[in-house]
Formats: sequence, structure tokens, C-alpha cells
Amino acid sequence: MSKIWQSKSTKLHPLVERYTVGNDYQLDQRLLPFDVEASLAHAKVIAKLKIISSAELIKLTKGLNEILKLHRQGKFAIRLKDEDCHTAIENYLIKKLGSLGKKIHTGRSRNDQVLVATRLYTRKKLKQISFELVKLEKVFLAMAKKYQSIPMPGYTHTRRAMPSSVGHWAAAYLEELIDDHKLLVCAYDLNDQNPLGAAAGFGVNLNLDRKLATKLLGFKRTQINSLYAVNSRGKTESFILAVGTQIMMTLGRLANEMIWFTTPEFNFFHLPWQFTTGSSIMPQKRNPDVFEILRSNVNVIVALQTQIKDISKNLISGYNRDTQLTKEPLIKGLGITRRSLEIAALMMPKIKPRKEVLMKSLTPEMFANNEANKLVKKGMPFRDAYQQVKENLDKLKVPDPVRAIKESRSLGGPGNLGLEHYNIDKPL
Repeated sequence: MSKIWQSKSTKLHPLVERYTVGNDYQLDQRLLPFDVEASLAHAKVIAKLKIISSAELIKLTKGLNEILKLHRQGKFAIRLKDEDCHTAIENYLIKKLGSLGKKIHTGRSRNDQVLVATRLYTRKKLKQISFELVKLEKVFLAMAKKYQSIPMPGYTHTRRAMPSSVGHWAAAYLEELIDDHKLLVCAYDLNDQNPLGAAAGFGVNLNLDRKLATKLLGFKRTQINSLYAVNSRGKTESFILAVGTQIMMTLGRLANEMIWFTTPEFNFFHLPWQFTTGSSIMPQKRNPDVFEILRSNVNVIVALQTQIKDISKNLISGYNRDTQLTKEPLIKGLGITRRSLEIAALMMPKIKPRKEVLMKSLTPEMFANNEANKLVKKGMPFRDAYQQVKENLDKLKVPDPVRAIKESRSLGGPGNLGLEHYNIDKPL
């Protein structure tokens, strides 16, 4: 028997099977190691209740570790008729250990099995995202320090506005990434709860030591209410990808600016050829495809988060099969976010500002506010100074840009980046 719920007297229509299983059995190859990890912990919990003996615990542990070994070798198959990794694992144990293999499911439902496996998988992926996020923070901190004296136009309404610097621009991304990491920590904390023991959402009439399972699996806390544990599926994943959306919004702006700022028309930064692709028809073309894909992936993450939210909203309390469809967007979203941070951290240190071009891009009218403030310092009301400078814009000249930027001492501005106030995050 492949399906653990199927009786000898019933046979599922093959089309129903294909439709309801979908690609879940393929996705579960990623969750399988985590389901095994949870099963190892659960075996110790039921051993504490004497449901299995110490000798049986040893045999189950050995069987589960064999599954892990086969999985690492690419030799453990999850078939369509298994439906998921949970059934495939149990079928293997029954085939290997006979009736002992049937005991592993005591006190569990596939509902809390998939919950705990997903939480363990997500915990690992959030740590990877945190590592890449911190790595990119360090990149922008280094850029802010290195290029703080290189002038650069600041824009409002997509028009040149006031003098800024490459360091100021880089420090803006640094602070944004630090805020993104705070949100990531919130998502990590929300995910770091053990749902194992919730069963189908209503607990079991066994005194399972859920705190022991929490400790064995390294969760920060136990998710107490069994019904909410099941109801939280979808909501938790939605929030995680909402944080992924915030991270990708940061990267999307960066990608868009890099696409424009490395064009021949702007030419503010040099984009190395190793990070570009070519044209099939125009020999001279080098294209910023990486940044274009990065920019587009922002929309993909938004769509994946919306997909999870729409699947999960307005469901009745308790398990609903709808939430099976939250698994794929979560896995995709976590992967895209990590890889996007990784590629950004690879490319940005190699992208160099073109100082001469940037210096020439600072036109006289961009210093109008500087001139108005000079009059203010002499006692003129700002509105009068504003009007006087506005009436004489044609007479403005470009001062020494580097000196002008340094004279801007407001904390967090181009002349006073305040880098000493930033603490680079530690990875989760």
C-alpha cells in the first residue's frame, strides 16, 4: 500500500490522484531531510511514552538515517502515488522494519508533519538570506567609505536636483538593507515556533512532550494552540514573502538605477563586461541582463506573496487542502530572494564610478539651495533668499563640488554620512 490513508476496498481515480497531488511529490524532495529530522525527534518523544522501546527507537533512528543517506545520493524516490515525502518515508520504514515502521505516525498527522518540515526548511533558508543580506550591507558600507568624496547628482522627480555623492547614494542602500534585515529577523522569529504535536489541529489523547520536541529541533518556542498551529499555515509564509518583497524592492531600485546609470547617456558607472550579455544580431551590444532580471524578479516575488495570501485568506479554521499550494511559491520566493542578494553582492564591488563624468554632471542650478543658504547665514530670511537666487539662476556658477559637498554638514547628508552610527548586522 502506497497511501497511508487508503484502504483495500477503495481505489482513487488516477486523474483525481494526478490533479490533487500535482507537483507536490517533486517539491517534497526539498522538504524530505527536514521531515526526517522531525521524525527523529518525534521517535524520541513517543519512546518517552513507552509507545516504542529503546531497541525500537534505535532501529527507527537507523532507518531514518538510511533515508537521509539515500536522499543525499539521489537514490530516494518520492513517487506520485506516494503523494508526499511523509508517506514515502513511512512506506520505506514499513518495508524495512515491518510493523515497527507503522508506529512512527503515532500522535502525528501529515498536517503537523508538513508544518514542522516547512518551518525547519524555511529556518535554514532565512539564515542563508540573512548571510547574503549582511554581505551586501558590507559591500555598500565599503562603497560609502571609499566614494564619499566623489560628487554625484541627486534626483527628485527624475530630474537633477541637488549635489550628492556616490558615498551618500551607497549609504542610503546600506541603511535600507539594515532595515530590511530587521524585518527578516521578525520573519525568522515568527517562523521559529514548533507546531509538531498539533496533529490535525486538535491535538491527540497522548501526553506528548512537545517541549522535548521543541528542544530537539532547536526551535525557540512551542506553538501552543493546536488549531492555530494549523491555521497559521499560509499566514506565516505570506509574511515571510512580504519581507522578501521588501528586500527585493531595495534590489529592484538598485537594479533600475544601475541599468540607467551605466548607459552611455548617463555613463556614471562602469559595468564590467563579465556581468553583461551580448546581442544575437548586433556585434557591438553589451546588455545589463542581470539587472533586468533582478528588476523583474521584484514583480515575481510580489506575485508569489500575493498568491500565498489569496490562497490562505477566508479559509475556515482547521486544515484545508488549499494550503498545499502555498508550498511552491514559498520555496520559489525564498530561492529568488537569496540568489538576488547573492548576485548583487557579487557585482556591486566591481562596478566603479566614473569620477570625471560625475563631476561634469553637476550643473550650476543644482547649487541654488547652497547659494540661498549662504544668504540666510548673512541674515536674509529664507523665502527672500530663495526668490533672489531664483531670479538670478543664469548667473550661478559651479563651485568646487567636493568642497561644496563637504560643507553640507547636516547628519546623514552628502557631507556627513554618519557612517559611525551604522552597525552591520550579524547573520542569523
